[in-house]
Amino acid sequence: MPEPCSCASPSVSTRIRTTAAKLGLPHLAEALTQYAKRADEAKMGYLDFIDLILSEELAVRDDRRFRQGLRLSKLPHHKTLEDYDFSFQPELDPRKVKDLATLSFVEAKANAALLGPPGVGKTHIAVALAVAACRAGYSIYFTSLDDMVRNLTAAESAGRLTSKLGSYLRPAVLVLDEVGYQPLARAETNLVFQAISKRYEKGSIILTSNKTFSEWGQVFGDEVLATAILDCLLHHCGVISINGPSYRLKNRLAAIERERDDAA
Repeated sequence: MPEPCSCASPSVSTRIRTTAAKLGLPHLAEALTQYAKRADEAKMGYLDFIDLILSEELAVRDDRRFRQGLRLSKLPHHKTLEDYDFSFQPELDPRKVKDLATLSFVEAKANAALLGPPGVGKTHIAVALAVAACRAGYSIYFTSLDDMVRNLTAAESAGRLTSKLGSYLRPAVLVLDEVGYQPLARAETNLVFQAISKRYEKGSIILTSNKTFSEWGQVFGDEVLATAILDCLLHHCGVISINGPSYRLKNRLAAIERERDDAA
């Protein structure tokens, strides 16, 4: 097969760039000369050259979508599982977390629950799973339970509850952080139930909680509603309990040690 020629006339190059821009391929318009040079150096045939262009454009588009997804996600940080120190939590089986990282539960519109005391890295893992989901093309959104309740309560008072609920129903993955840190009134619990029940088998929830499920009746102030919420969440749910030392306390103790050494 003949090789593509990078020696196209300026008018041809201009037409290609113009067409690429009209097709929504701005990277091709910018990198045309670079692509042609690579094709010449590798002595590519026409099909290999087209494959190169399309592969590069897809990679650029995926990266753009990923970055935009992260910007809209409200994630507090963009940590990954590679950043998580599993050695500090010896009772946590890394295989269970890595099983969740395959995102099969997201594909199945199931849920994941991370339970344990404050500081053990629940939010880190939840965020890492959300980042992986975003990289795989899923829409994600992060909120603490308290923020969600506050926003839904304000929206209900303003007559915009249905619209606000939509912001928690649309994402493929909703990260619901800090469930159980503050007890809720019955009206607030009802709003939580609406959000979770409407997502049932329609989208995934990744939640973190410092309470065992048996304590959720106290958190939600209504045993019946708490049971209904748990029914929706746990029907299809992977549960990981992390019962180990606090990362935050570890870091604080290390800082104290450094200050003591500096003062010595």
